[in-house]
Amino acid sequence: MSGRCSSHPVGVAGRPGSRIHRLDPRAKVLGLVGVTVVAVSTPVRLWPVWLACAVALGLVARAAGVGPRLVWRRSRAVLPLVLLVAVLVPFFRHGGTTWSLGPLTVSREGLEVLAGVAAKATLGTISAVLLGATTSFPDVLRALEALRVPRLVTLIAGFTYRYLFVIADEVRRMRAALQARGYRPRHALQAAAVGRVATALFLRSYGRGERVYLAMVARGYAGTMPQLSTLAFRRADALFLGGLAAALLAVRVGLEVAA
Repeated sequence: MSGRCSSHPVGVAGRPGSRIHRLDPRAKVLGLVGVTVVAVSTPVRLWPVWLACAVALGLVARAAGVGPRLVWRRSRAVLPLVLLVAVLVPFFRHGGTTWSLGPLTVSREGLEVLAGVAAKATLGTISAVLLGATTSFPDVLRALEALRVPRLVTLIAGFTYRYLFVIADEVRRMRAALQARGYRPRHALQAAAVGRVATALFLRSYGRGERVYLAMVARGYAGTMPQLSTLAFRRADALFLGGLAAALLAVRVGLEVAA
């Protein structure tokens, strides 16, 4: 399903009719991945670049109608874990001035690493969330194919996306069957049924995958999916991509020269 449609594809949020949502998916992939690359490649001494990236992402989110609550809800599965690991770095990384916190010692270099990891992980996660909120997953795959990403990668990602929901439904049915039979594990020895369920799920998924593939081959599948519409890179897409690149590169180059 195309992200330009009036319908609301799975995962798309905010205002589906906004200018950001209507952009060509290639422009959004290149633009938001570009923000991530700029943020990740920026050293701590050029930290104002991170502020510029945050402002750019904030403007994109505002134009798309994607609020902070949605961004947090989608990023909280990954970002807190990364930050939790990063918090431990200052206690193990040595270099520069050190400060004592009871039995622990914190180094200046460790704090800089923490700041860098936190900023880069946050900006990269928000970029991915905005891409997912403004572009349907099939359109992201189409953009990756148009950008010459290896076909094997896009095929695996596409089939995983399409059949993840089927597998999830199968898990729900098997869980309901266990509950209907009174399965209520009270100790570790009773959890053996979960292993048998996982084995059955793998075999069923493998068998269904074989049947689906044979059915697709019988219908003329040759490695590509038919598309109902073609991608068109318009003036608005060029302005979006060029504006992001010009603003962030100007800040980055200007700070490099000033330093």
